[in-house]
Amino acid sequence: MKSFPDEAEITVQAGKGGPGCVSFRRARFEPRGRPDGGNGGHGGDILLEASPHVRTLAYFRHHRHFRAANGQPGQSQDCIGKSGAPLIITVPLGTLIFDGDTGEFLGELLAPGQRLVVARGGRGGKGNAHFVSSRLRSPRFAQPGEKGETRRLRLELRILAEVGLVGPPNAGKTTLLKALTASRARVGDFPFTTLSPQLGALLTEDEEPLVVAEIPGLIPGAHRGKGLGHRFLRHTSRAHLLVAVLDASSLNPAEPLSPLKELLTEMQAFAHDLPQKVKFAGLNKVDLLPPDFPLPEVVAAYRDFGLKVFPLSALTGEGVAHLKQALVEELTSLRSARVAL
Repeated sequence: MKSFPDEAEITVQAGKGGPGCVSFRRARFEPRGRPDGGNGGHGGDILLEASPHVRTLAYFRHHRHFRAANGQPGQSQDCIGKSGAPLIITVPLGTLIFDGDTGEFLGELLAPGQRLVVARGGRGGKGNAHFVSSRLRSPRFAQPGEKGETRRLRLELRILAEVGLVGPPNAGKTTLLKALTASRARVGDFPFTTLSPQLGALLTEDEEPLVVAEIPGLIPGAHRGKGLGHRFLRHTSRAHLLVAVLDASSLNPAEPLSPLKELLTEMQAFAHDLPQKVKFAGLNKVDLLPPDFPLPEVVAAYRDFGLKVFPLSALTGEGVAHLKQALVEELTSLRSARVAL
């Protein structure tokens, strides 16, 4: 099974600066021409640029070494060498960049077109014309170009989504994502159908579309690597709101909060503040409940726990419209609060 390409390590090498030129002007009636060697061009920088058209870091599975162009040598007649073209590497929105050797955080790219210089090109060498002075009339030397920076980088992708759907395997998260958005994620009736985060856009009438992400199923011990592990939990870090999606047909009415508490425990083991983002609970698959199931009592237990509860069936569409409206209202309120700040 191939892992979701949300991490990558690459090596970047900026261009070397061009050497300066040693030259003397030679012209008729000028037997003792002046030094006219130009400077070398600068080496090309290497930049990372965020692009909305790139979704994962899969490209870097087979492309790990990047090198920018060198600067050109200086020429006679005070001509400066051409600088090396910068090398621009596109990455997905939400990419974090770290120094692969020291672990230093270098920056993150969140907006389309945002750039970060990760390796600077070497400076071009000075030509002999640069060194002319009253004491040195005819310098016969020039500087070599400087080497460009070489760096090993670690890239980490954290999906930019405003809403995250979290829950155990087979709770119906993928089906709910399809019901809420225009997602075409694959649905299957077996554990761990979803092997990577899925995205969808929740369309609204007046506001911009809300990006919803489904996080693959979490089981007890996920933070220690069980099941699909905790690797996908980091994709919830940028979500403003998390929805706990639970299979109502598998709940024990005597302990209805048990699967929710297990889910929150795993999330807290990864990051202590994640459970605070869980504000909604979607009790899915109510179409499969037996007639004597005490759904009102279960809903009351979740409300007493402090969550907004939505009994629903992602398969039949029952209750999905109420959840969608509540998500839009909550996110609109959060957006307004951020603008006011």
